[in-house]
Amino acid sequence: MEFSLQDQMKLRRVFYLVPANPNAGLTSMSLGLFRALDRQGLPVGFFKPIRQPTETGKERSTHFLRATGISHPIEPLSFHHAQDLLKSGKEGRLLQDVVELFEKGCSNEHHANSVFVVEGLQPTAEQPELDHLNHLIIKALNAEVIIVSNLPKKGTEIDLETFQDRLREIAFPYGGLEDSNVLGCIINKYNAPESPFMKKAPTLDPLYKDPTEILKKCEVFHGDCSLLGVIPWDFKISSPRTSDLAEHLGAYILNEGEIKTRRVTSVKIVARSIKHMIGPVLQPGTFVITPGDRDDIILAVCMAAINGVPFAGLALTGDYEPDKNVLNLCEMAFKTGLPLLLLSTDSFESAAHAASIDMQVAIDDIERIENIMDYTAERLDISPLLDRIKLVREPRLSPAAFMYMLANLARQKKRRIVLPEGTEPRIIRAAAICHERNIAQCVLIGDPTDIRRLADVQGITLPDDLEIVNPDHELRMNYVEPMVALRKHKGLTSPSAFAQLEDVTVLGTMMLAVGEVDGLVSGAVHSTANTVRPALQLIKTRSDSKLISSIFFMCLPNQVLIYGDCAINPDPNAEELADIALQSAASAESFGIEPRIAMLSYSTGSSGKGCDVEKVREATRIAQERRPDLLIDGPMQYDAACTAEVAMSKAPNSKVAGRATVLVFPDLNTGNTTYKAVQRTANVVAVGPMLQGLRRPVNDLSRGALVDDIVYTIALTAIQADKAESVTPAVSTKVPPRNLKRTNSLPSPDSSDDLLLLQDISMHDPCKDLQEPMTVRDHRRSMTSFPVVKRSDESSLFTAMGF
Repeated sequence: MEFSLQDQMKLRRVFYLVPANPNAGLTSMSLGLFRALDRQGLPVGFFKPIRQPTETGKERSTHFLRATGISHPIEPLSFHHAQDLLKSGKEGRLLQDVVELFEKGCSNEHHANSVFVVEGLQPTAEQPELDHLNHLIIKALNAEVIIVSNLPKKGTEIDLETFQDRLREIAFPYGGLEDSNVLGCIINKYNAPESPFMKKAPTLDPLYKDPTEILKKCEVFHGDCSLLGVIPWDFKISSPRTSDLAEHLGAYILNEGEIKTRRVTSVKIVARSIKHMIGPVLQPGTFVITPGDRDDIILAVCMAAINGVPFAGLALTGDYEPDKNVLNLCEMAFKTGLPLLLLSTDSFESAAHAASIDMQVAIDDIERIENIMDYTAERLDISPLLDRIKLVREPRLSPAAFMYMLANLARQKKRRIVLPEGTEPRIIRAAAICHERNIAQCVLIGDPTDIRRLADVQGITLPDDLEIVNPDHELRMNYVEPMVALRKHKGLTSPSAFAQLEDVTVLGTMMLAVGEVDGLVSGAVHSTANTVRPALQLIKTRSDSKLISSIFFMCLPNQVLIYGDCAINPDPNAEELADIALQSAASAESFGIEPRIAMLSYSTGSSGKGCDVEKVREATRIAQERRPDLLIDGPMQYDAACTAEVAMSKAPNSKVAGRATVLVFPDLNTGNTTYKAVQRTANVVAVGPMLQGLRRPVNDLSRGALVDDIVYTIALTAIQADKAESVTPAVSTKVPPRNLKRTNSLPSPDSSDDLLLLQDISMHDPCKDLQEPMTVRDHRRSMTSFPVVKRSDESSLFTAMGF
């Protein structure tokens, strides 16, 4: 059974661990939480989005899990890759890469009903901005937050006030500690000593004796934020191997012994007489440091080893190597596994250096990480997490997840999209990217020599199998007869059709009309009229649509909403508004967004009167009758539609209020103004407009479109092509164009285009942006068959077009 991304999000829980301070032990806590959830029999996955900036070699967390054999997480992105994208202002692209990697990791792990533990980034003095990056990734993954913290101290006392302030500070970007997305806190390294080799912390603070006192005295844990565990420091699981300390000290190994399995629990400098060594020094796990010329201490340690004391090791300082006769006497001790090391530094320098060892788990120390995972899992209270897992979570597509979904859905469709503006550098680059990422099979219209020259100048590598169609005389002649067949009832003649086909957009639209491509994207250098009008003439509206409309995908920080209609219809009546709502709902479903449609007005429910409100009320009734299976409600104010708190007071019984995903505006004036206001003031990405209601997909670009905008518009179009309407065969081209394969047949030359207000494509000139209508004679003189329109104001444009 396959799941859509939204279905997966309903069934998936993502727990993202963030640190509250340096050295919080994020890796240990992440892996420990993984073990605790795994013990519950849950299908748990693990994900680390980006490597730590200081990390070299194997990535630690993913390596440890693979080594234990219980999981096979995917490798994270490199920090350099992330840093390069951030420096070049491509934050959105980085988040898309993270989401794509996460979804790939999901397919490696347990599919749709998984629980995922995500290890965040640990900010450093050099990269304090990693806190912000954690915040962005949490939003992109729609994750829930778990904070990992140590307890700060003032002298020997715990500073609970500072601890709580820091938790509030960390939780603030996620909505605060009261927000449902902030699950709780894990306190790590409880009662840790100042030095890594001290077995007890030098404090008498009563809180250290009873961790439950922390829960009682911290106000932050008296609400919805849970204390998920207090993990005491324990030298038994915190101890490095002798081999780790030897590597840290740069020691020369005289006798290896059990250097890779013995663990250092304490470090002692010994320069005293033997009788004073016996109690405090001759203990299991002790790493003895002594001058290399102290034969008496060397022999004493070896005798203790022979008698069963498992020292971590014996290190000889000052670069003094013992006499061979002394080493011979120690032979039996070495056979017990005692490691013997030689250091070039003196005893005090060696001890100080030993105390500075990094206590993180060595990359090959699988035994220690297993012990830490078990130790942590036993001390975590995951009952609040288990309660969360039982809940079906409302899926919310983040902008990054939405962009990933677009590319992924388009990749599955394998559609052919024609790009009439093939000599525009942005179009060429976008086509190359789509080909490289398998988003769509793009067909460029333009002189192949010019396109390749432009690609070379722009540093674009064109794939060998990227289709380029030369709009020469022969190609245009192929479409004259089909075009006349489509427009003969409007009086179109062959000479006029041939002249109009000099416009590359008309040519591309005819390729779409006869089914040789699946969609068209244009407008990077042409007006909206140039893109839309040929589609209205030649593609026509769907049989179930009375008009065409548009939507924008508004990529808000926490979710993606659909706004319609914000670009096409100036003042739709109730019937048309209902049609727009149902078209928008169908588009939402196509793109994995569960449609909950709010019909917007200046009043909610029955509170307002007047023609405008009644139009929305009637449109709501019509839409509900036509699609009783959909959640549609209105009239409704914007705040009641989108804000749960407002919805509770204004529309408490509505299944749409407070959770609308499709917002239908009553007219173009309201819709266009609102989308631009939200886009500019909230600094959000608005993907669109995407046209609805055509038999086959045509989409218009802004002249200022960036390459990424073009790529995702191509993806939108490829996905729309899945809903293309089957049409009746009419006329075929005499000679199939080169390298183009017909995928469907011509639309019938009926009067469906007359349903639109662009009756015969003759246009009056109420706005100065538009030229006079062109005659056949004009077409013969000009490459452009339709009026050229300035794109300064889309709403004026479509009003002038008669929509």
